[in-house]
Amino acid sequence: MQLYLASSLETTGNHIANKIRLQGETLKVAFIYTAGEIEKDQAWIDDDRKGLTAAGVEIFNYTITGKKPAEIGRDLVGFNWIHVNGGNSFYFLFQAQQSGFDRFICRQVTNGVVYSGSSAGSYLAGPDIAVMQLLDHNPYAKQLKNTRGFGFVDFLTFPHWGSPIFRDDYFSQRLQLAYTKGHKIILLNDDQYVEVIDDNYKIIDITKD
Repeated sequence: MQLYLASSLETTGNHIANKIRLQGETLKVAFIYTAGEIEKDQAWIDDDRKGLTAAGVEIFNYTITGKKPAEIGRDLVGFNWIHVNGGNSFYFLFQAQQSGFDRFICRQVTNGVVYSGSSAGSYLAGPDIAVMQLLDHNPYAKQLKNTRGFGFVDFLTFPHWGSPIFRDDYFSQRLQLAYTKGHKIILLNDDQYVEVIDDNYKIIDITKD
């Protein structure tokens, strides 16, 4: 299993791409932007794309919205790197459950496909997204079959730590919900990502590496 879980690819994309390049993987990625497609301001999605293209990565833009399992398999089965970008985690999980992407991505990662995530995409790699409910206040939470994430890792990745934009969200909602013994949490700022290789993981800070 090979995962790269970040807050933002605008800052870490080049570093992550070089990690994958060193391991001999072809730098072509399926860039799943579904989680952000309902957001009014989508400039940050382009910023994340630029974080990869600056490293010479070829991007295939894709949404899972409205897709059927057969379409997901046909369109994405040839990629050895799949990236789930940020946005609304409940909206994405709803679309993943409807389209069968949740089952597809688990099979692919088990078979050696590289998974990367930024923001919501990193959070979804964990065991459950329930503690994000108030933060992501939206109707999709009620439409989910369950709130289970992809379960690639046993921790929750809280992105954008230290960012003034997310300060109120963290201290008024997110940390209160997560403050229990049942949650294993990693706080990531925008210059950090978690590299997961099989059962081992480490936090990489690109300002210090």
